[in-house]
Amino acid sequence: MTATSRHTDQSAARRSLRREVPSSAAVLADEQDFTAMRRYRTFPFDDHNSYLQQMEALLRTLASQGVLTTLSLFDPVAYEKYCADRALDPDHPVSRTRYTAELACTGATLTYEGQPLSQLLPLLVEESDRRATWDHASALLARAGTCEECGEDLARAAFARATQALQQLLAALGGGIHHLVCSVAAGEPSLLATLHATARDGARLGLAESETLLFCTVLAAGFALRTPGGIVSRTTPDPDGRDATCDTTHETVRGWSLRDSWPRPLTAAEVFTAYCTDADTGEPIPPEHGVDHAPGLPLTPPPDTHRHR
Repeated sequence: MTATSRHTDQSAARRSLRREVPSSAAVLADEQDFTAMRRYRTFPFDDHNSYLQQMEALLRTLASQGVLTTLSLFDPVAYEKYCADRALDPDHPVSRTRYTAELACTGATLTYEGQPLSQLLPLLVEESDRRATWDHASALLARAGTCEECGEDLARAAFARATQALQQLLAALGGGIHHLVCSVAAGEPSLLATLHATARDGARLGLAESETLLFCTVLAAGFALRTPGGIVSRTTPDPDGRDATCDTTHETVRGWSLRDSWPRPLTAAEVFTAYCTDADTGEPIPPEHGVDHAPGLPLTPPPDTHRHR
């Protein structure tokens, strides 16, 4: 074998090995975070749009080489704390690299699959928000402790109760495409979880496992802490079962408030008031066309579950 052929074989082997070594990147998604990083002398960009273009070009290059890349959000505030905790110089590229590598292991990430950053970044922000909500709700549940009277694990009991509440709620709503929102006033901002469910006759209920887990965790935190909260469902009829002669699809909105560690149905008037009031100003807003405001459906609390105060 000649020296040239050995070099060629080694180069091919390195390229093959490179495809088996994953990569990670952290992106400054908005202008405010980008501006915060510009105070560092070693940060090489001065325009956010140009920065995003360069990031996207890098991701495309890695993908063309067969390299799997995970993407996370670069948070300047968290980065500054990360450097302070580890006595690192924040104005050094190696520090940014170390922070990015840790985010890939512990933070919210998505896999780059060739899509434009303009499509991927909103999804990454949503994933980051879900992760933050999960961390906050889990921490609150962890502090619930045990019942002084019977020794029951209050977090476990609250989660079991939340699971049963969700099962009853979906069964009561019946067929259709359901969008559920659970909000719990536990700090600022409030805990918020959404769940999409598709129920068709004769078919298995369509649920995303990650959404279901987060929804039940937030609901359980509301049960365990006995804090104000509520659930809103927005249901669209199943397209397979809708009358083909109908030109519009009416959606039905229902609501429940959390009282005594259980969802209690609101009246149609209460649902209308809640849905047609601006949350920031308290001013009324016009109802949406094609939306029916209906009372929440009654759900039966499990008789064998304690409600601890």
